[in-house]
Order: sequence, then structure tokens, then C-alpha cells
Amino acid sequence: MTSRHTIAVLLACLALTASLGAAAAEGSLGDDIAKKSKRGDRESPVYAGQPEDLMRLENGVVIDGQDIESPDGFTSGFRLIAGFSPFQMPKLDLGAEFSYRESDEVPTRLGDQQLLVNTVSLGGSLVAGVRLGHFGLYAKSGLVGWEGDAVIPRGDFDEAGTTRVQGFGARLQFPGFTSRLELEEYDAPDMAHLNLLTASINIPF
Repeated sequence: MTSRHTIAVLLACLALTASLGAAAAEGSLGDDIAKKSKRGDRESPVYAGQPEDLMRLENGVVIDGQDIESPDGFTSGFRLIAGFSPFQMPKLDLGAEFSYRESDEVPTRLGDQQLLVNTVSLGGSLVAGVRLGHFGLYAKSGLVGWEGDAVIPRGDFDEAGTTRVQGFGARLQFPGFTSRLELEEYDAPDMAHLNLLTASINIPF
């Protein structure tokens, strides 16, 4: 699958998520969502960031944008998640994630040679999670298209490809305290520098 096909799949996933959210909010469901909005009785999706960073649309779709930066400083980018919770199953969170990452001068190896590589990746995943009281679990799976260039060109370096990405995460949330753990893994060896295990604790003041 080419990078162009990957982008088409991502856009289709985001459009599907938005349309499902809109359908779930029609009629009486839309009225119920509006009532919840007035009461402030809404929980953030288990895969999302901090509640204050969320954008909630009138049709029930929740949009979350997050910056991405790897601890080693090689990679930066962003992710955008659009999702909703089926009204009949309010503890279930469904969504689609779009992500962009750019890595500069990442050290890697080609055979017995060391290389510095610049890469750009564009990908998307379907996400599903469940909230169980204060604890929540979620998983995601998708495709990523990427392109890479060696800082010093090598003729046998694979400069483009498509690979699968999968991830798992957990969140523990109490009033005034949120702890999160997430693992994200790419199948392609050339994209191993994007494999990421993150842990965070947020205590707003």
C-alpha cells in the first residue's frame, strides 16, 4: 500500500467517525447530550488528553489535539483524535486518530554502517477504549506511511514504506489527579525510533 492510499484510508476513518457521532446525536439523543452539557456531566474519553484541552461538538463528537515530542528530542509532531461514546454504551469510547511525525538526524544502522536519517511519517489508527470507574483501558491499530532520507545518501537505503502501528494504554483518573501509561509500536525496523513508551502524572493547580 502506498502513502497515498494510506492517507485516503485515514481521511475515510475520520469521516466515518464524525458521521457516526452525528447520527448518534440526532433527535432525542441530541437533546440528552445538550442536557448533559448544561449539567457539565461529561467524562473525557479514556484515550484523550486533559479534559480542558478537548473540543466538544454539538453532535456529540469529541476532538482532542496533542503535540508529540520524543524524550530523546529526535522526533516532534502532533496527533488529532476525533471520537464519540455511543449513547447506549456511555462507558465505551470509539475514535479515529490522525498523526504526523518528523524526525531529524536519527542514528540507525544499515548492515555494518552507521547512518543519520531524517524521516517523515503520516498515519492513522482506529481507537477503542472502556472506562471502568476511575480506571480505563484503550487500544489502537492502524497504518503509517513514511519516507526517509539519509543525511549522507546511501543507494541501498529504503527511503519509503508503509507499516502497521499498534498501541495500548491505561489511565487512572481522580478529581485533581490523572495518571497515564501508553505504549506505541511500529512494525517496520526502519521506524523503530518512533516506538514510544510514555508515562505521565497530571495534578492541575
